[in-house]
Amino acid sequence: MNPAEFDNIARAERDFWWYRGMREILFRALDPVVAKGANALEAGCGTGYLSKSLKERYGWRMTPLDLGREGLEYARGYELDRLIQGNVMALPFKAESFDAVVSMDVLVHLPRGEEVQALSEFARVLKPDGLLVLRLAAFEMLRSRHSEFVQERQRFTRAGLLASLKLAGFELERATHLNSLLLPVALFKFRVWEPLTKAPPSSGVETAPRWLDSLLYLPLRAEAAWIGRGGSFPIGQSVLVLARKRP
Repeated sequence: MNPAEFDNIARAERDFWWYRGMREILFRALDPVVAKGANALEAGCGTGYLSKSLKERYGWRMTPLDLGREGLEYARGYELDRLIQGNVMALPFKAESFDAVVSMDVLVHLPRGEEVQALSEFARVLKPDGLLVLRLAAFEMLRSRHSEFVQERQRFTRAGLLASLKLAGFELERATHLNSLLLPVALFKFRVWEPLTKAPPSSGVETAPRWLDSLLYLPLRAEAAWIGRGGSFPIGQSVLVLARKRP
């Protein structure tokens, strides 16, 4: 990922509508299935804020890993132990080391086709029946100037992702699209407004007026409630998958 984005994320990750909403969705999906006190790896931890949140909510013993030092420097401020600089393509851990692996919006930065190798590494370090929690940006038509800025190399379809998971040795437990209610807004912005204005690549993590931030958060909060009740969405800007390593 573009190293310049780490500063933007660190400033916004706690309060920005997208991060708050995505965490709430994630927690509502995880609450019914997680084991308290699990030994968990966050593969591509960024600033470490999500590892901190998972540790606080579930008592997970987190091992945050990231390719770049920039994010890990922020993670040190969250009093996280076992910070590791490493590559998801060759994880520096023994086989069957973790009860859970979490990876949020990381595989989009790999060249197309290399995601199966990363998923296979996730399977290798998971214990049998271990939980994989994976979120990825969906649909090439939703590529944006933000995608260019953060050096996103690919986006995923649900069907393609599930096929890759099967090749890597996972059984699907749950899959749903996310950020679905705002999809019409996103399509207009990315396919009409940005080309029309010839906007240069830039971070989409920007401070918004409080009223706008609250307004944008509401659809994600509604999605979290629906997903928490077992619902799902057939289309959206991201896809969330919970899968288990096959014994």
